[in-house]
Amino acid sequence: MREYLVVFGVALGVTYLLASIARMAAMRFGAVAKVRDRDVHAIPTPYFGGPAMLGGLLAAYLVATNLPFLSRNEDAVFGDARAVIIGGALICVVGIVDDLFELDALSKFAGQVLASLVVVALGVQFLYLPLYNNYLGLDTVQSVIFTVVLIVGTANAVNFVDGLDGLAAGMVAIGAVAFFSFAFILAVVNGEARAIAAALLTAALAGACLGILPHNFFPARMFIGDSGSMLIGFVLACSSISLTGQFPATSLQEGIGGDASFLAVLLPLFLPFTVLLVPFVDLGLAVLRRTRAGRSPFSPDKMHIHHRLLEIGHSHRRAVLIMYAAAGLVAFGSVVVSLFSGWASFIGFAALAVVTAAAVFVLPRLDRKVWDT
Repeated sequence: MREYLVVFGVALGVTYLLASIARMAAMRFGAVAKVRDRDVHAIPTPYFGGPAMLGGLLAAYLVATNLPFLSRNEDAVFGDARAVIIGGALICVVGIVDDLFELDALSKFAGQVLASLVVVALGVQFLYLPLYNNYLGLDTVQSVIFTVVLIVGTANAVNFVDGLDGLAAGMVAIGAVAFFSFAFILAVVNGEARAIAAALLTAALAGACLGILPHNFFPARMFIGDSGSMLIGFVLACSSISLTGQFPATSLQEGIGGDASFLAVLLPLFLPFTVLLVPFVDLGLAVLRRTRAGRSPFSPDKMHIHHRLLEIGHSHRRAVLIMYAAAGLVAFGSVVVSLFSGWASFIGFAALAVVTAAAVFVLPRLDRKVWDT
């Protein structure tokens, strides 16, 4: 655990330091978010949070290769981690080009697929799909399709939710911490080696996301841009895929106390969807809304969930914090329910849901009453 904390700290510190350099580079090369009708920022803001986070991830990886415990498990840790870093660098480059020149949707999609295929070629892919008390082995073509769909879908979902200062980075940080907890506890419960690529990647990812937040939280001095949103979505998806390759389905079924849990088998497959449930729902609603209006599903608008939170009376900061709460509810709730048995986990999840709903609907009314008095 201590070495994972070192990885987390290195990613956080390096990302934080590189962000200032990246911000100046963005201003130098004109990678600046202009103010548009659908945006909520009032002044032009530089991009390039992605290169800073990529630097943090790379630094964390390099440090991990020299740590006593992690370095003894080369095959189990660094093969997948290295593949994800390479693929992440590629998708970050695609995002940088988009931040500079605004790529069309098809070109961006092609870059996402290419980065996903690189990771698959380097060995990070689904090997099976879970069935109840069983699993379905995948052939090469099926494995590639399922892996690419999950990675591209997650990268685009994070990109969609990146509409408020600090929103995407904070939500992915929460998801990374939740999945790190799942992977580490699962290794302990099953007596497996605690040096696993998924834990290394999620520890570094959480550090990189938190390292960029001082620059990116409202009022943001820089945006992570497509280079950052696609990168962190990519790494989160690849982390969950890597875990399924390092744990057999029978091991994933062993929850706390040895109880079989089908949800534990499903979680690596659906983790990006559960952590990013809100943006995935937002993505689906956006596609439906735009196609029904006869527009391209990629055409922008100002009707995302975070825009509506602002409309019902939340401040910018509180809208972001509410989205964080929703992400934490789903992410940690999924981990608890999949690993622990009994009514206590369900009661705790329900209590968190009530608190989150109250924050969404009650806080704006209290604010209005305060201002009225």
